[in-house]
Amino acid sequence: MGSRTPRWRSALWGSVCATLPDLDVLIRHGDPVRDMTFHRTETHALFYLTLAAPLLAWVISRMHKEAALFRRWWLAIWAVLTSHALLDLMTAYGTQIALPFTDHPYGIGSIFVIDPLFTLPVLIGTLVALCWRSPRAMRWNIAGLLLSAAYLAWTLLAQQHVARIARDSLRAQGIVANRIEVGPTPFNSILWQVTAMTPYSYAVGFHSLFDKEPRIAFREHPRGQALFERFRDNWYVARMAWFTEGVFRMELQDGLVRITDLRLGMPPFYAFSFAVLRQQGDAFVPISPQALGTRPPLDTALPWLWRRLKGEPLEPLQPDGVAHRDPRLSAN
Repeated sequence: MGSRTPRWRSALWGSVCATLPDLDVLIRHGDPVRDMTFHRTETHALFYLTLAAPLLAWVISRMHKEAALFRRWWLAIWAVLTSHALLDLMTAYGTQIALPFTDHPYGIGSIFVIDPLFTLPVLIGTLVALCWRSPRAMRWNIAGLLLSAAYLAWTLLAQQHVARIARDSLRAQGIVANRIEVGPTPFNSILWQVTAMTPYSYAVGFHSLFDKEPRIAFREHPRGQALFERFRDNWYVARMAWFTEGVFRMELQDGLVRITDLRLGMPPFYAFSFAVLRQQGDAFVPISPQALGTRPPLDTALPWLWRRLKGEPLEPLQPDGVAHRDPRLSAN
């Protein structure tokens, strides 16, 4: 919008429109699995966002008596809405950007949902443009956008680098994976988590770009394939298997059959885990899903992240939040 309309107005409507796609979290679909898997659907689809942009631009331009700027508002609002969806695409959480043509939940997974190194350049550039009245202030805004875009490119390169190390490490450990999920740990793009899926297990390992050796020590865990084969026709099981693109585990615990998304969290703490069946004797009864996701205690998780990020060999966090040195990584 440049100087064609007050900067505060551009920033205000930009922030409002950037928030609109995520208002779908206010819609309740009936249970936690539906709430999770129907998030980032129509409100994040590029087709529908493109249709909504001119309507919003018409309302805004008439509200401020700027009908002559309708086309420019149209372009600005379209850029705001579609960039929201494309940024969400960079995370691991599935985004159905291609509706109504396909409901595939796309996710690149090269950046965590909160990363200060992406946010700060944009935020600083915006604040300078708003607070400094000089025309040169807009250069800060452009610089912030360029730096954040460059950071996104960096995360893609780092992700591919770690994926190559992961494939070599899996081969060295004799683990044959049919899918590898590589994603950053919270708030950074230095420490990466790799989840490798095999037909009957999953293996998890971590790699920091500051690690001395280009190798990843994987730990294998059962993925509950027998439970999946038995209950794959259950709607909730099938829905989670589809949404996670196969990166999930099933387990029987405390009389409940649970299915867990392995992309979002760090072992043994995963944000999206749901009980979908209850054991009654030798039978299993479908139940309304119960959300059983867990998050690590911040007072131990953040120090673990920082130490592991710096290249210190540590085992994954334990259920009690205690960090131990990993002898497999510190043998040398």
